[in-house]
Amino acid sequence: MSAPFDRRDQLDKIQAGLLPGEAIIAVYDAIGVGTGFLGLTDRRVIIQDNSFVGKKIAITSIPYARISSVSILTNKSFAGQWFSSGHLAISTGHHTYEVEFRGDDKTRHAHDVILHYITQ
Repeated sequence: MSAPFDRRDQLDKIQAGLLPGEAIIAVYDAIGVGTGFLGLTDRRVIIQDNSFVGKKIAITSIPYARISSVSILTNKSFAGQWFSSGHLAISTGHHTYEVEFRGDDKTRHAHDVILHYITQ
């Protein structure tokens, strides 16, 4: 089974940095200021952050064990569509990473994968 992804170059970056035995679950392109993509593996969340001064880029790995919460951010009532927004917030307790996706289905998938691994 191949992992869903939006852009081949982002998938290639994740593949190049995998640990032995680590598997990719999905790689989604992020929109908005600062973020390049979010990768999900069976061991961690990988976020590319483009917001550093001097055109520096950070690829940040967050092991699931370090994530304290995952949230879907929305401007709409939860009584309507629960996943009406493409924004996700991942908190490590010390820092919260916000990622915006194209498509509610990607937001939901990323949320559900992270929630699965942090509640095991």
